[in-house]
Amino acid sequence: MAVMGVAARAVPTAERRSWSRAQGGSLAPGPKTSRDLLYEYHQGGDLQARERLIRRYMPLVKSLARRYAGRGEQVEDLVQVGAIGLINAIDRFELDRGVDISAYAIPSIVGEIKRHLRDRVAAIRIPRRLQEMNVSLKASARRFAAAHERPATVAELADDAGVGLAEVLEALAAVKALEPVSLAEHPNGDTGRELELPGSTEPGYETGENRAVLAKGFRALDGRERRILHLAYFEGMSQHRIADEVGLSQVHVSRLTRGALEKLRTDRGAR
Repeated sequence: MAVMGVAARAVPTAERRSWSRAQGGSLAPGPKTSRDLLYEYHQGGDLQARERLIRRYMPLVKSLARRYAGRGEQVEDLVQVGAIGLINAIDRFELDRGVDISAYAIPSIVGEIKRHLRDRVAAIRIPRRLQEMNVSLKASARRFAAAHERPATVAELADDAGVGLAEVLEALAAVKALEPVSLAEHPNGDTGRELELPGSTEPGYETGENRAVLAKGFRALDGRERRILHLAYFEGMSQHRIADEVGLSQVHVSRLTRGALEKLRTDRGAR
């Protein structure tokens, strides 16, 4: 028993695994904690420990991916993207951090999923390089405004971010392309005035609808009535021109037109 106690104390505290007392009074290693596996991977280069961590936290990735289902991408694809965020979190985790690996990994997983949706599902896809540069430029703009109490110029943004002026202009223009433009915006760029576009009914719609109705009921009419309606609604002639065309008075054409239309209404009502 004394030897056993010395052996237990010989294991350094930082490296000690969870232990459980097995049958027969001997000590046996219990399940390894996530911190045990992180230590083995980062300090000992154990890739199997890394794989075990990935498998252990894949249910977390799947749960987060399901939250973003129905946004144009399959859940399986989102899980694969989220797994990249998990692997990045495991690789970048610092052992002296006082946080749990799951709490550290969640922002990385969600961030990868959101970037994937932004890049793949957006109607206009902005290159990742320009998106990341725009994030950096926004941070530079906030710092500059706080320090100088005024907005930064494009040249000042480029200098603060350490990139070329052309790159800044490209990033700003690319992100600007994602902003929707109002259909009422004035074409000369005058944001103070809205372009008035009064609504109107296209006359061709009404003519087309009349043609569709008339074509179905023409079989109820005689030859002269069909011709008068055809000239009126398909050829667009006035009653005066129709009268000249068929050799009748305008009054007679008007009476025949009303009668033909009445027949059509009666025929439709009987169906």
